[in-house]
Amino acid sequence: MLRLDQQLGRPVLVEFWDFCRPNSLRTLPYVKAWHERYAAAGLRVIGVHSPGFEPSRDNAAARAAVARLGVEHPVLLDPELEVWNLYENLGWPARYLFDQRLTLVDYHYGEGAYAETERAIQELLGIERDVVAPLRPEDDPDALIAAQTADQPGAYSGPYEAGAVWAVLDGRGEVVVNGRPVAVEHPGAYPIVVHERHTEGVLDLRVGAGVTCHAVCFTPGVVGV
Repeated sequence: MLRLDQQLGRPVLVEFWDFCRPNSLRTLPYVKAWHERYAAAGLRVIGVHSPGFEPSRDNAAARAAVARLGVEHPVLLDPELEVWNLYENLGWPARYLFDQRLTLVDYHYGEGAYAETERAIQELLGIERDVVAPLRPEDDPDALIAAQTADQPGAYSGPYEAGAVWAVLDGRGEVVVNGRPVAVEHPGAYPIVVHERHTEGVLDLRVGAGVTCHAVCFTPGVVGV
């Protein structure tokens, strides 16, 4: 078992995430990039998969998601939220950066602050290089972002404001989104509507046989692009 107290002498980044949470999936490419960029220099990245939806409580589904998403750094499965509670964690995603003495030096809840985290990693490792460029317009620190509609439980249909709409789905079959079929092949968060910018829209979501929709989630978009 990979234990934090066994990592003395190297910086450690702990990332709480859930493969059914859109915000976790949107942050994951940065975490993977930091592992790829800095593991050889001594950084240890540890994912803690703490479920927020019923499908992600299944360890087999979580392992399949780790493989499907190409996660190469170690991931601890936390189905009973034991590690989550130990950290008194507040939400998804959340990252904690510890120095070589395992002293907490930086933390962040939610999306964003990617450049700040990477620069903190570089400082601990004594490395200077360009940070990972923003992967989406709304990730730019100078981007103007409007508040999106709050996440809705179940198979929500109705008005919304967001940069994208996601559905947390389980089972096998399909859902129909504003008349367009979307195949469901595994449990997880599916982007069902993607806009180029913050948009006001109306969602019509029909859930087919064999599929359960646990929630509809909304992620931000930039304003005025």
